[in-house]
Amino acid sequence: MDSTSTAETDYAVFLEKVKRTVYIDNLSPQVTESVVRTALGQFGTVKNVQFIPNYTGPKNIPCCALVEMECPRQAKAVVLEITQFPFMMSGMPRPVRAFRAEEEMFDDCPIKPGRRIQCRWVDRKDPDFEVASKIKRLVRKHAAEDLFLLQQQLAQEEKLAKQQDETLKANYKKFSIIDNVVSDGTAPGLAKLYNMKVFDA
Repeated sequence: MDSTSTAETDYAVFLEKVKRTVYIDNLSPQVTESVVRTALGQFGTVKNVQFIPNYTGPKNIPCCALVEMECPRQAKAVVLEITQFPFMMSGMPRPVRAFRAEEEMFDDCPIKPGRRIQCRWVDRKDPDFEVASKIKRLVRKHAAEDLFLLQQQLAQEEKLAKQQDETLKANYKKFSIIDNVVSDGTAPGLAKLYNMKVFDA
């Protein structure tokens, strides 16, 4: 088998991988691989989870991931379900989003057979130099905005986690009181005092 045939075979295998992969974003920085596997395991078998680092900010925090399922049908089910209904992971204030993966999202994407990439230096007098400079400034601006949004996101998550913890403790305290009242015989006494009927669970 020559190099061209090998490249075509490798690219065909890669395209099959793309078809069974889902792109997930709006992930909390606190989400781990085990969390993703548990959350999406209800749709089928999760073969691989690859977090995409956030290179635009000073912190390399993954907020999106490529999740490879066992087959395209399972990947389609994930996208359909998460698109139609809110889907939370790790107490994230807003639901995550799911899309079909695209070839350009993979860092191990093989070279497409027949494709050639050419690079060249751009002189300062070249019109493209000004375009590149504008893109560079825009990237810096987006990096600053991204950092600000990330800080707001983390603050929201910490607030939500605190609220959830307080609610859990309050509910536990209520159920403990009810359990104690029933188990120590206080409930029948109160029922008799207030002329109420007590039914056994």
